[in-house]
Amino acid sequence: MASAGSRSLYVQPVLTDQAGSARKRILPFPVQVEFPRLMSTALKVSGLAKSYGGKRAVDGIDFEVKSGELYALLGPNGAGKTTTLRMIAGLLNADAGQIDVFDVDARKDPIAAKRLIAWLPDEPLLYDKLTAWEYLEFVAGLWGVDIGEARNRAEHLLKLLGLWDNRNDRCETFSRGMKQKAVLAGALIHEPKLLMLDEPLTGLDAAASRLVKDLIRERVEKGAAVILTTHILEVAERMADRIGIIKDGKLLTEGRLDELQARAGAQGQSLEDVFLSLIAEPTAAVAQ
Repeated sequence: MASAGSRSLYVQPVLTDQAGSARKRILPFPVQVEFPRLMSTALKVSGLAKSYGGKRAVDGIDFEVKSGELYALLGPNGAGKTTTLRMIAGLLNADAGQIDVFDVDARKDPIAAKRLIAWLPDEPLLYDKLTAWEYLEFVAGLWGVDIGEARNRAEHLLKLLGLWDNRNDRCETFSRGMKQKAVLAGALIHEPKLLMLDEPLTGLDAAASRLVKDLIRERVEKGAAVILTTHILEVAERMADRIGIIKDGKLLTEGRLDELQARAGAQGQSLEDVFLSLIAEPTAAVAQ
């Protein structure tokens, strides 16, 4: 497995003699070569906390996400995943902690931070009386995207997500899956550097799910940072560079899949097996 900070490519090595002559020998097997990915810190969260009625929903969480990285934030229902993302997005005030988005203090300068962020909630929220095209023009206008550029991006996203033929249909006529894709297009219209996706595959059929996953991976390859929450652990296992597991508002552990397997004593097992093993342990017993 390649490390989270690298990209890998399989190549067919060619050997020459010591003098570098034209005599070459191609090895009969491919070799995996890793190329370093230059990764800056996109998001740094320190001591993040939130309480409701005296109960800690998020309890002093610390983690970082790099540019060009997909970070899966996993946990059982009620673990604090969505609350964490809402605080990062500036939709919910934190009780304590620090949130830095590309070195912008999101608690002190939320407007500047929000310009760098896109947030996709688990429930698609649209202006039902607008068409898909009008909705994207409206969202782009809120972000101050040039109208010509906004239309180019809207056309690209609608075609990519299979909504081009429905661009003049009101959003109220859309199925759940179509609404999910329209909201994703709206989240991407200003080309955010940090993309937070809360259960983005909910309501999508297999073909639409593949489109969305390909689009997410494309954004990561272009250098965006992505935080993904999902209960479909196979998706996190295939897509995530690193994984954080949250329970009862605390970050139990994080790392690459092989690192989590080692901590759970479950080498070679699936992410589902590792996840269930780790959340079954007392919070204090899981290695940080």
